[in-house]
Amino acid sequence: MSQVEESIEVGVPVHTAYNQWTQFETFPEFMSGVERIEQRTDTLTHWVTKVNGVHREFDAEITEQIPDERVAWTTVAGEAEQAGVVTFHRLDDQHTKVMLQMDFHPDTVTEKVGDKLGFVKRQTKGDLERFKKFIEQRGQETGEWRGVVV
Repeated sequence: MSQVEESIEVGVPVHTAYNQWTQFETFPEFMSGVERIEQRTDTLTHWVTKVNGVHREFDAEITEQIPDERVAWTTVAGEAEQAGVVTFHRLDDQHTKVMLQMDFHPDTVTEKVGDKLGFVKRQTKGDLERFKKFIEQRGQETGEWRGVVV
């Protein structure tokens, strides 16, 4: 397993950042390589990705979700093996620190080389920067899901 940790400060209240992160079907708008996400149940999502020409489909299950604090997930089926958590930290009324930790298993030789060269870390950092731009330009979330999963 490999691990990546990245964080970014966004200029929106913690509830806005958290609410937007629960809108998984919008992830392709700011996550490179994510072609589509389908929310199948409150806790199950289906992902379709294409990174460096490699097409993958997998299901991920939300294992923990606490409004304005954290969303944790793990893959449960498909062509990817990963688990992670994103946490939200109130800095002040208008600023939030978003922290992402993810464990993943690079499968192919190309993925292993890309991992060693820091590709996943750079991609994650870029995804968080695009999330910041996405939510700050909007100024409000596209929706919300405030359910609790423990």
